[in-house]
Amino acid sequence: MAYFRNDGCQLHYEEYGVGTPVVLLHGLGSSTRDWENQTSALAAQYQVILFDLRGHGRSDRPREDYSIEGFADDVLALLDHLQLPQVHLVGISMGGMVAFQLAVDHPQRLLSLTIVNSSPEVKVNSLASAMQLGKRWLFSRLLSMQSIGKMISQLLFPKPGQAAMRDQVVERWRLNDKHAYLASLDAIIGWGVRKRLPTIACPVLVVAADQDYTPVAQKAAYVAELHDARLQVIEDSRHATPIDQAQRFNAVLLEFLDNIPTKEQ
Repeated sequence: MAYFRNDGCQLHYEEYGVGTPVVLLHGLGSSTRDWENQTSALAAQYQVILFDLRGHGRSDRPREDYSIEGFADDVLALLDHLQLPQVHLVGISMGGMVAFQLAVDHPQRLLSLTIVNSSPEVKVNSLASAMQLGKRWLFSRLLSMQSIGKMISQLLFPKPGQAAMRDQVVERWRLNDKHAYLASLDAIIGWGVRKRLPTIACPVLVVAADQDYTPVAQKAAYVAELHDARLQVIEDSRHATPIDQAQRFNAVLLEFLDNIPTKEQ
């Protein structure tokens, strides 16, 4: 475990392996432990950097408003702290949004971008989206973190054979700080950088689970707006693809990363 400070906040990160750096960003209410199934596979070839966004995991949980831009600034500070001029950046769900933000603000810092079950915007542009976001906003304020964890665990891992995965979600979710969780959720709603996607110059991999909350067609639509992007659909998976289809996800990610040229090559 290691720490550094940015904007008055102590932030936790972990490093494994050697080689070209790969930074992994977790989702809302999660932590570096999102990537347990990826760390060893990636560290055999790459320098793997796991990062707890502020308000999550072992990082500080300041009682203030959060923003996707602020999360991205913390990631940039991490790159500067580690003296990494360029990295492969991988983000799932909210972590994917943070990755998009960094990619449009500082495209020169990325060798590649991998987005997992995420989007470049969370806009209220229909009655259905308003109801979905409104329901999540309300339930998050009314329920305890453990109750939220139970609900989410059923959505992520509904199969009878996934009981251990459900139990893990509940156990980890209850450790979240309620204020930090709500501040992070508020940071997501209304955020967007979709109009700036053409500024992303690096190769992009978008991983879409076939049973994610949002349909594959929505991912395909924004992939078409990127200069150098491809869409990879992973079957029999929901929102937590690196967990419920770990081997398949690792193979797809490694195949993508292994074909990105670096300055050393």
